[in-house]
Amino acid sequence: MMKKFIVIGNPISHSLSPRLHNYWLKQNNIDAIYEKINLEEDGIKEIIQDIKKQKIGGCNVTVPFKKKVIPFLDKLSMEAEQTQSVNTIIFRNGNLIGHNTDITGFTKAIEALEFNLKNKKIFILGAGGVVPSLIFALRRMNVYEITISNRTRINADNLKSQFKNIKIFDWGDLPNFDVIINATSLGLDNETINLDFSKVENNKLFYDVIYNPPETNFLKQGRKLGNQVENGKLMFIYQASEAFKLWHGIDPEVDNQIIKLLDND
Repeated sequence: MMKKFIVIGNPISHSLSPRLHNYWLKQNNIDAIYEKINLEEDGIKEIIQDIKKQKIGGCNVTVPFKKKVIPFLDKLSMEAEQTQSVNTIIFRNGNLIGHNTDITGFTKAIEALEFNLKNKKIFILGAGGVVPSLIFALRRMNVYEITISNRTRINADNLKSQFKNIKIFDWGDLPNFDVIINATSLGLDNETINLDFSKVENNKLFYDVIYNPPETNFLKQGRKLGNQVENGKLMFIYQASEAFKLWHGIDPEVDNQIIKLLDND
């Protein structure tokens, strides 16, 4: 029987996960298919039970469910536990286990950039989704400090209870930074982030977690100001390859072919 793997989220139409996973499944001659499912919150329980019954082989989780799936799982990996964020669910020895591959995804993407983050000041826009994973990964890279700003301040304050040493800035204020990361959804539909970057010197890194569109207005602004810019494509590819490895025991190839695969819409 052909195994089915899925990604759940809401909205999910923009997800390119099926494109990656189905390519790798075919490349490795694995008899399985990967699909995306748009879910309401009350549908989580049933989907997770389907994994336990092995009607579904495994599941990726995207916004807004990375935390909401946790109560339905039996165990969490150390990273998932510390970030309270799950993006990959596997079934092992009768247990549903939540993993977080966003951390490795981001880490490998930054390594590929050859931009050394050690002792750098990091400014993150946003507080949901992958932000706990970014903080976790950045700490491992020994950055100097992490500042967070979010349109809804309470969400940023909640993160501070989870990660003690981060600083919180009001939305609209810019701290001094070496690297700025957009981890909001602003830009998915061509929105502009209404922050005044005109006084930011150049040679910073503007990083956007969004990969579709490949260049958000945030990155366009950064580039015009003479900074290095990078979208979330490699992070996305590497979090997917880690999930693939967890499910199938194979480390899939990440090459130019894969990168091109995401470009042609």
